[in-house]
Amino acid sequence: MVIGSFIRGGAIGFAIAAPVGPIGILVIRRSLAEGLLAGLVTGLGAAVADAFYGSVGAFGITFISGLLVEHVVWTRLLGGAFLCYLGIGTWLKPHADDVAAVSGARHARAFFTTVLLTLANPLTILSFMAVFAGLGLGTEGGGYRAAGPVVVGVFAGSAAWWLLLSGGVTLIRRRLDLRATRWISRVSGACLLLFGIASLLAALRA
Repeated sequence: MVIGSFIRGGAIGFAIAAPVGPIGILVIRRSLAEGLLAGLVTGLGAAVADAFYGSVGAFGITFISGLLVEHVVWTRLLGGAFLCYLGIGTWLKPHADDVAAVSGARHARAFFTTVLLTLANPLTILSFMAVFAGLGLGTEGGGYRAAGPVVVGVFAGSAAWWLLLSGGVTLIRRRLDLRATRWISRVSGACLLLFGIASLLAALRA
């Protein structure tokens, strides 16, 4: 029962993390510019946020989910503005001066900013709630007992995807020269800026 719930959670976390979006672009960019650890730490921030949203959906915490959806416009505005900031910053400085010199404080900042960015997309909670409702998890009977391993699995599955992505990008990075790496980073910056503008427009339309 526990192992089965964990495996289901892992599959959910992997599937929700895998589609390419602003976080994926950010992981790719940081893996290219700053190395494997920077990309992985960025992805783990998203995995923590996914686990939080997964716990809200799995345990049926309707107060938190309702609050997040109620303030979706403001969170989209903040998230969109921050994505624009990251996109512009990436374009202006597409490559770290010295990968070896990237500090622990910078990794911590990358982690927490990604947590906040992922949480700034509260519509993700709807995906988790829909999936967990389909699995029969929630407030009834054994649902709570099954929910814990599923949430741990969500984190593990999401983290596995980010490890694969950052590791794969790092392997490719070794075959690229500095010029190619900088141009890929600039394209990543442009994509982040476009995601940010799209988020801002969606918030204004709402």
